[in-house]
Amino acid sequence: MLSKLHISPSLRHVTVLPGKGLKEFIKVKAVSKRLSYRMMFYSLLFFTFLLRFVFVLTAVDGIDGENKCSTIGCLGKKLGPRILGRRPESSVPEVIFQTLDEPLGNDELKGRFDIPQTLEEFMIKMKEGGYDAKTFAVKLREMVTLMEQRTRLAKIQEYLYRHVASSSIPKQLHCLDLRLAHEHTNNAAARLQLPSAELVPALVDNSYYHFVVASDNVLAASVVATSLVRNCLRPRNVVIHIITDRKTYYPMQAWFSLHPLAPAVIEVKALHHFDWFSKGKVPVLEAMETDQKVRSQFRGGSSAIVANTSEKPNVIASKLQALSPKYNSVMNHIRIHLPELFPSLNKLVFLDDDIVVQTDLTPLWDIDMNGKVNGAVETCHGEDKFVMSKRLKSYLNFSHPLISKHFNPNECAWAYGMNIFDLEAWRKTNISNTYHYWVGQNIKSDLSLWQLGTLPPGLIAFHGHVHIIDPFWHMLGLGYQENTNFADIENAGVIHFNGRAKPWLDIAFPQLRSLWTKYVDFSDKFIKSCHIRK
Repeated sequence: MLSKLHISPSLRHVTVLPGKGLKEFIKVKAVSKRLSYRMMFYSLLFFTFLLRFVFVLTAVDGIDGENKCSTIGCLGKKLGPRILGRRPESSVPEVIFQTLDEPLGNDELKGRFDIPQTLEEFMIKMKEGGYDAKTFAVKLREMVTLMEQRTRLAKIQEYLYRHVASSSIPKQLHCLDLRLAHEHTNNAAARLQLPSAELVPALVDNSYYHFVVASDNVLAASVVATSLVRNCLRPRNVVIHIITDRKTYYPMQAWFSLHPLAPAVIEVKALHHFDWFSKGKVPVLEAMETDQKVRSQFRGGSSAIVANTSEKPNVIASKLQALSPKYNSVMNHIRIHLPELFPSLNKLVFLDDDIVVQTDLTPLWDIDMNGKVNGAVETCHGEDKFVMSKRLKSYLNFSHPLISKHFNPNECAWAYGMNIFDLEAWRKTNISNTYHYWVGQNIKSDLSLWQLGTLPPGLIAFHGHVHIIDPFWHMLGLGYQENTNFADIENAGVIHFNGRAKPWLDIAFPQLRSLWTKYVDFSDKFIKSCHIRK
């Protein structure tokens, strides 16, 4: 029987009209001071909403058409577990979970041709075969496992190819070195003294802005120097010290003799030209020699690394990257000896050869270092897991007691690649000896204290001696990922192609490479003859 409920606007009268068409009505006069009538009103209101709620639940069950139940039964099923604090039971048969949890060996899938290759093929077989729940789970497990194996193999192959591509010297760059070395032999203009005699005093003059680039890559060093000078407001006061190895010295000298960046002062020097470096034993060279022997035994070579079927692809990628020649290159370790290499200088900026300068860097000398040695950008304030969300635990092995005893895993890391060094403050510290000590400890522990590269021992050696500078000065990650924000790139003072995808390699990201190639003169005869293209 349906009834009509009428409530007066003042809420003082409630009228219930019977549904059989009777003219009689029941009128309840509510008295404001009597609580029982007000409770009657709220009770009627509550039960009205409750009945409507039950109706909605029943309608939903009717639409689903799967579980037949009465209105009260459905209500109990829906509310019961929540009211009692329990989660509703899964409708997936337990046999499926049990089957999917069973281990499946890699050899079990070899030579099998009955495993579905696609989801569409899997669904067709399931519909046509009329399989039960267990068979469904078995086929699903086989298909997913096979897909995982293929994905892992493809990922490892990608890492291997990238490792080979990033570790090899492109034939175009090799050609450039050979052409320049030949030019150095046959052309007196390619053997000019750098700098000229009248500018030599500037090399030790602290009124100049001194920059250091350590590289065995002529084209890369050229881009760094060219971008630095072009964007400098006072290039006449800039000195660029280019340090290279013995084999690259003549091509490097020939290039900068034939491509002067006046009015800036350019010095090209090989390591064996430095008095300090040629005297006696240099600790970092001894450590590198030992490190190379240990690394070759410990890593087992790229073939052994790739053949390991128990490790995840990202672990294999890390081990492959550890084999990169640059991680055992003196060019990568040279920055730890800057106070000895430049004993007359008070302050300088060190630049990696995979950076591009986009602004005037001379204001770096105006930064108050507060007695610190190393001015660097922190790398722990970003969402990017590859570059800007790094802490000490990202580089150092805190499961090793020697590391966990001395450092805080959540402490922020900082970036190499564009650093301002106060050499006066450095000489008052024990930073270089600390670096050598920890490199030695890492070798003794079979390279187990940190990941590859020179940054981890640098993080240790400069610990407590770093002054954090504005992120504007150094944007990283252009060699890691192609989805870098172009607005951020345009607003950065220095952009850094750290990572495997160097801009001079074929594996560089095309849309980012133009930021580097704009400082290469592709009409130059040496560039054209070696087929170096944009």
